[in-house]
Amino acid sequence: MSAAMNKALLALLMTLHIGGCASVRTLDAAKPGAPVVYSGTRLDMYALQGGCCAKERFGADAPRYPGLDLPASALLDTVLLPLSVLTVLGVGFQATGGL
Repeated sequence: MSAAMNKALLALLMTLHIGGCASVRTLDAAKPGAPVVYSGTRLDMYALQGGCCAKERFGADAPRYPGLDLPASALLDTVLLPLSVLTVLGVGFQATGGL
């Protein structure tokens, strides 16, 4: 990998660690009725707009630095979008692998 790629990867990992990654927090919480599609991005935006009750609404506390976390959460939420949509639609699927 190039030095620029290494720096970008390191910056992403630091953002996830420092910010607490809202996407991971909300998906781990699995709170009934909480948003699923773009949940981390929505939690970050909620915190940036001064939302008072993230735990009750999303099932997870907002990251300490939602502005720093927002790009990483948006990226992860985009990658997970197909699975999020299937979950909202109630489509069950079983993934298997290996030989």
